[in-house]
Amino acid sequence: MSDTPKIFTQPWQDYELIDAGGGKKLERWGKIMTIRPEVQAYFRSGKPFDEWRQMAHWEFVQKGAQSGQWKQLKKAPDSWTICYDDLTFELRLTKFKHLGLFPEQRANWDLIKERLTGEGKFLNLFAYTGAASLMARNVGAETLHVDSVKQLISWARSNMEQSGLLDMKWVLEDALKFSARELKRGNKYQGIIMDPPAWGIGAKKEKWKLENKLDELLGNASQLLTHDGFLIMNTYSPQVPIELIKEMCALHFENRTHQVSELWMETTTGKKMYFGNMLRVG
Repeated sequence: MSDTPKIFTQPWQDYELIDAGGGKKLERWGKIMTIRPEVQAYFRSGKPFDEWRQMAHWEFVQKGAQSGQWKQLKKAPDSWTICYDDLTFELRLTKFKHLGLFPEQRANWDLIKERLTGEGKFLNLFAYTGAASLMARNVGAETLHVDSVKQLISWARSNMEQSGLLDMKWVLEDALKFSARELKRGNKYQGIIMDPPAWGIGAKKEKWKLENKLDELLGNASQLLTHDGFLIMNTYSPQVPIELIKEMCALHFENRTHQVSELWMETTTGKKMYFGNMLRVG
């Protein structure tokens, strides 16, 4: 049994992790229910899959290692919105099983709301569709949203507009290169979040692996933080064990309070599921 602390993200009105098991998970997004593959759901599900399919509107059928297609089980839209707090998120069925939101990150959205001030600056690296960016902007902070995929920035902009927010700053660039340039410019941030993928392709199609870049990423972030700032990093990469994260913390954040933990959620049926490792600094 791991002695690493566990943080459990809670569901909310528009999201529920209903059940998991047998390599899949059943989720409710507003009024729409989906079945998706989940490698961490290696245990037995609380309910049989036949019951899941009677409930769900869409099921993702994997066709290859990285992609597949959605099968409609009940009449339902292929895009819709859900809310959290004052924020609105547009969900879409993608060929990579994702819908445009990682609900387990609610634990970090809440921390941003708690720690960030309206006078602060916030940096979201590998920003995806921008849930953390929206929370920071909703607090009133100057918010920079950095991603190397143009379509994801467009999706995040749509989320901003649907949430009634304005004036987020969009950066279409490799996150690591941008952070290095910000260091040279002498910029500082009260809050930084990064959710780097296990492997990535930059804005100019350059490839990189997280385990080779983690040292530089955390080194840059440590220097970009204000003295009272906070950092959140998530990783779901099997190539980045929790021991490596702790080693990097000791190197870059020895003079700051920090915690390395596991991120979990519990299904409505009582199953507990792991969602990766998380570092919080400050």
